[in-house]
Amino acid sequence: RQRALLWAVLLAAWEAAWGQLRYSVPEEMPKGSFVGDVAKDLGLQLPALKDRDAHVFDTGRTRYFFLDLRNGHLSMMEPVDREEICATVAKCVLNFEILVKRPMNIYKGEVEILDINDNPPSFPERRSVLEISENTAPGVRFPLERAHDPDIGVNSLQNYECSESSYFTLDVKTGDDGVKYPELLLVKSLDREQQAAHNLILTATDNGSPMKSGSTTIQIIVLDGNDNAPEFTQSVYKVTVREDVAVGSQVLQVTATDRDEGPNAEVKYSFFKIPEKFNKTFKMDPESGEIVIMENLNFEEHEFYELVVQARDSGGLSSHSKVLIKVIDVNNYVPEIVIMSVFSPVPEDTPLGTVIAIFSVQDRDSGANGEVQCSISDSHPFRLEKSFEDYYRVVTARELDREQVSEYNVTVRAADGGSPALQSSAVLTLRVLDVNDNAPVFAEERYSARLAENNAAGALVLRVRATDADWGQNARVRYRLSEGRKFVVDAEKGIIILQEALDYEDTRAFSLAVEARDGGGLVAHCKVEVEVLDVNDNAPEV
Repeated sequence: RQRALLWAVLLAAWEAAWGQLRYSVPEEMPKGSFVGDVAKDLGLQLPALKDRDAHVFDTGRTRYFFLDLRNGHLSMMEPVDREEICATVAKCVLNFEILVKRPMNIYKGEVEILDINDNPPSFPERRSVLEISENTAPGVRFPLERAHDPDIGVNSLQNYECSESSYFTLDVKTGDDGVKYPELLLVKSLDREQQAAHNLILTATDNGSPMKSGSTTIQIIVLDGNDNAPEFTQSVYKVTVREDVAVGSQVLQVTATDRDEGPNAEVKYSFFKIPEKFNKTFKMDPESGEIVIMENLNFEEHEFYELVVQARDSGGLSSHSKVLIKVIDVNNYVPEIVIMSVFSPVPEDTPLGTVIAIFSVQDRDSGANGEVQCSISDSHPFRLEKSFEDYYRVVTARELDREQVSEYNVTVRAADGGSPALQSSAVLTLRVLDVNDNAPVFAEERYSARLAENNAAGALVLRVRATDADWGQNARVRYRLSEGRKFVVDAEKGIIILQEALDYEDTRAFSLAVEARDGGGLVAHCKVEVEVLDVNDNAPEV
């Protein structure tokens, strides 16, 4: 299995465009194997990765990678089998994102999983039986079971070989889907009385290094009698269906005729070596040749089916034809919005252009049905920016003012390009955090009071009041007198009371300066004029 390759990491490419990273590694790399130096490729210092709380996210359900914050390396979380996750896809790519904070940003990356020749071609059965009438004319072809090799490229199945025979030769054809189909060609008339059975070995090989192969034994039983095989009206049947066609609907009907008479002309229809994954999708009526859909189709999973149908008479003679079914995509998936990160609460003095939220949108449809447009309301002080592909970020577009709006419910809408378009939405709740940007404001710039001179200490003079538009500690106001020993003010309530007795004959008026200071240190001032009223507290002096 070329274990030496498992320890060699092949770094294919890297580019820094919207934070794009590209790496490649062979499949089956053990856990902890090095994939790429993320810190170096992103130009980030190692302490910055930890301080900015860097995290790696896999886009699928299985986690394949982890980010080591000690050295900035992206490594394998577990061995990956390319054939298991990508099947026959030519380029197997696993996507990931790296999210960092302070400032918030996201980097997209992909790791291409390179194929190694770790699977030999294999046949569904180690031994198969093929029945052929002795009346079969030379030149007739018999489809054989195909081998399967989950590898790709030169590591996949490349050719078939058959053991020597004076009656048969092997012909390999390439179908419209690029798959090689082995067929057995009869080159010499059979004689059951001379030889009732023939045994051949069919071998499938790939072109990997080293080359791998698999074999199956074909036993050919020569039948007596019935010298006419059924013939299909077409060698290839083609049909196009929508993916939302109802279960139970007829796809098409194939027809074959047999020139024999009686029981030898009775034809039965069936699928020939249908793949197991299609066995539950279609059903064939053995009497009429009608092909019916048995489960819902999905364009995103299979957009093309190639089936082989067989017509067999009661004497054992058969012929084959291909059925090509093309599935048309319909707009049946709603765009899915995935909120990745939200920065809330947002300080009201946040600079313009600050990233508030990052989200992605996905639509499993294809073509225009899978092209998604996102939008948010223009009435909010935010705008939408597209990062790359299907990733968006919400940034501040206008200055925030908590005293006007303390919370925003931003609705993100996504609509695809189908007809009619399918839509979805998500709500981002963004709370605005107060900063101390408002000084206290007195209800009046100047207060006045009249107080008789015979009032005792502790008498109420008046109450001043200041308000602050900020919130929390920033809105808490405390009062103090800048001067005046005969008066004192309650720091919390703003009540001014007399601290010493007054004497009209000594001082007839007082001018006090009151300061209001909020929790953030912003201040306001007002004037308080106190007029002293005379009372008859002095006898005449001679």
